[in-house]
Amino acid sequence: MADSCCESACGSETAKADPRWRRILWVALIVNAAMFLVEMVAGSTADSRALQADALDFLGDAANYAVSLAVVGTALAWRARAALLKSLFMLGFAAWVFGSAILAFVNSTAPDPATMGAVGALALAANVGVALLLYRYRTGDANMRSVWICSRNDAIGNVAVMLAALGVLGTGSAWPDLIVAGIMAALALTGGVQVLRHALAELKAGPAAAKPA
Repeated sequence: MADSCCESACGSETAKADPRWRRILWVALIVNAAMFLVEMVAGSTADSRALQADALDFLGDAANYAVSLAVVGTALAWRARAALLKSLFMLGFAAWVFGSAILAFVNSTAPDPATMGAVGALALAANVGVALLLYRYRTGDANMRSVWICSRNDAIGNVAVMLAALGVLGTGSAWPDLIVAGIMAALALTGGVQVLRHALAELKAGPAAAKPA
């Protein structure tokens, strides 16, 4: 999973020399902040836990992109610490979604499938666009890798939301919505663990790997 120290350093040097990385992060930040607002309103209106979970994921990603912008060009150790912080955001999101799904299971009505499908498709288009922009940086240091993993997981989650909308439409039950919310939490959990391990490996590498990017 984790790349070698040389690969991480080389990826960081590329990011520093390429102003495109910073521009992409700004685009990703704006897109994710906007989609958080859209999905939170739509999720509340449609009574969809999956949309609400995805909205919070967009908010967490917007914060992650802001952190990534703040550490561009800093030493590898600082970028690894930023990735460590972002992994905790991802794990916290997973815990919230699991808890929300359990509470919704106790007393929940079926959400509106039309709203779920339409907003899920919009979110998918936004995340696929960001993921394509970030693809070339997927093998960089832990900070860069965390940005790619977040975007990749979001696109997968959006497809799941659209499938949940079809499930709700076909069954009239909230189960598909709750199941997808659980899947999204699992994605955040596995992604957070990956980023956590990579960041800890870079921090463990010590001063030899912590060269300015």
